Amino acid sequence: MRYGFVFPRADIFKAIEYAKAAEEANWDGFFVWEPTYGIDAWVTLGAIAVQTEKIRLGTLLSPVSRMRPWKLASEVITLDILSKGRVNLCVGLGAIDTGFDAFGEETDRKVRAELMDEGLDIMNGLWKGELSNYEGKHYQIKNLNKCEFFKRHSMPKPIQNHIPIWVVGAWPWKKSMQRVLKYDGIIPTIKNKQGNFEEITPAHIREIKAYIEDNQSIKSPFNIVIEGKTPGDDFEVAKSLVKPFADAGATWWIESIWDSPDLNQVLKRAKQGPPSLI
Repeated sequence: MRYGFVFPRADIFKAIEYAKAAEEANWDGFFVWEPTYGIDAWVTLGAIAVQTEKIRLGTLLSPVSRMRPWKLASEVITLDILSKGRVNLCVGLGAIDTGFDAFGEETDRKVRAELMDEGLDIMNGLWKGELSNYEGKHYQIKNLNKCEFFKRHSMPKPIQNHIPIWVVGAWPWKKSMQRVLKYDGIIPTIKNKQGNFEEITPAHIREIKAYIEDNQSIKSPFNIVIEGKTPGDDFEVAKSLVKPFADAGATWWIESIWDSPDLNQVLKRAKQGPPSLI
């Protein structure tokens, strides 16, 4: 099990402070949220990258449907280079109540899923240096290899051989899970047959793990990512919360104190370090 920490506000200076504290306390990853308008997540992560050395960095999460995929691809690869290969990209449809409608962003769930699928295709193609033409329902790219600008300026290459992408997946919905199978990890949500969301349990994780193992065409490392909260001053309680998920197959625990009104308590939790299963 590896451990990440979410910074639940949009404050670039505090985000840097908390990320440095999280690295010193041996958290494995540090994540920031990506607002529709506000303090930019990727600029924040860039500032963090130059003041840290080993902690992995990413958003939780990036709603690809409201972003130009080549712009997001540029931000991610720039951070990958700046951080010397410490980037994770977490994606999903996003929460439309964060300003989607106010800014005229797409709110239809099906269309947002289409935009995300095409966006991820394009980003991976750009990072691999293999994309010249793309004909999608929403995006078209034509003769990129013949563009004079790119003939004069070589396209950047990521430090990592492959930038890991974690995708929000609704279990047990087949279409959502088929999307997950194409990438490197799942941030699972549980959506029952009536379309209602349920609290995730270790039993769900066992089901998801079995599904991934049975259906993943390329047998490569795959992460199952859980968000939750643990006390930093009671290791036995923390262990009792995390261990059942680890035993069921989860590989990352993301400490997510989204609702805390007191940032000092968030910083205190970061400094206490991740839970231990020992």
